[in-house]
Amino acid sequence: MRWIDISIGKHELKLYEGKKLLKRYPIAVGKMVTATPQGIFIIINKQLNPGGPFGAFWMGLSKPHYGIHGTNNPSSIGKNVSHGCIRMYNKDVLELSSLVLLGTTVKIHR
Repeated sequence: MRWIDISIGKHELKLYEGKKLLKRYPIAVGKMVTATPQGIFIIINKQLNPGGPFGAFWMGLSKPHYGIHGTNNPSSIGKNVSHGCIRMYNKDVLELSSLVLLGTTVKIHR
């Protein structure tokens, strides 16, 4: 069973198959006033080319208005700059989206 582990403090998203690490990606997370929510969520929708600041792909989480998405500002990766969403390089979010299904668990922590 594949699942995603997101470390807000390390600006890192890891994809696991059970206990085996498959992939590791750099990310951007929410700024202090719009912090990325912590907890366990699931991917509930996916959309290619959602437009605006969401880059090449959007994966919505079970927490309304939050998701994992690409960016039109690649220099933001590695920083606390978003409105709470998880930002990835477009090439990375496209790769990740091809590796996970709807219903994939996403664990977000400090």
